[in-house]
Amino acid sequence: MAQGHSLAVPYGAPVLAISFLAWVATGLELSVNNHAADFTLSTVLGPPISLSCLVHNSSQAEELLWYRGDGQVGLKDGNKVNISNICISPVNESDNGVTFTCKLARDKSVQVSVILDVQFPPRLSGEETLHVEEDKDVTLTCNSKSNPQAQTTWYKDNHNLALQQNRHELYQTSEVFRLSIRKVQKSDNGTYTCVVESPLGNGTMDFHLIVEDRKPIFPKEAVIAAVVVVTITVLFGIVARKDKFFKVW
Repeated sequence: MAQGHSLAVPYGAPVLAISFLAWVATGLELSVNNHAADFTLSTVLGPPISLSCLVHNSSQAEELLWYRGDGQVGLKDGNKVNISNICISPVNESDNGVTFTCKLARDKSVQVSVILDVQFPPRLSGEETLHVEEDKDVTLTCNSKSNPQAQTTWYKDNHNLALQQNRHELYQTSEVFRLSIRKVQKSDNGTYTCVVESPLGNGTMDFHLIVEDRKPIFPKEAVIAAVVVVTITVLFGIVARKDKFFKVW
């Protein structure tokens, strides 16, 4: 008996097939800054960068489209046919990770994308002075944006912070560095410094932690005042009804 055989389709083959058919259908291909395939462009803050999209193997005028993420970029009439240029100026932090894509207008499957890798040193922010009652918990949050991602170290009064198990907890993401202290004590008073280090530079930020005396649940002054008010009220009531008391007796 003849046995049936099936051919395994490699992962990614449908995408390659679609790309091949698109190329055959149009006979065209695009390049951005001499790259015929998607690529990443590393840059820094400030100086502008230019992206140039060019049509290859064209036998007629071909209109081009530019996209920033999912939004289409407006182009002037003289900057759409066979070659199109866009300029990002100035380059800022919000451009980091953004994808710019050049597409063929009559067949948008023909396209080339570039991802911006904008590198910049750490920029820190956070609440600088914190007041907390004794035996309460507190969290120092050091917000830091940087690319590439930075590493952080915490200091207390210009010395390496000695972390205590079950009292200190560190939390770190690409943009947030947190130091949590449980049940703060008077000895936790002081200046805490968040030092963020990256290949492009370092950043520091000071947090002044002030531990205050624990407030009583029922303030003595309020309790004494309430007792005085109640006592005076009772005395005035007795005085006002003294005639009735004397008649009864």
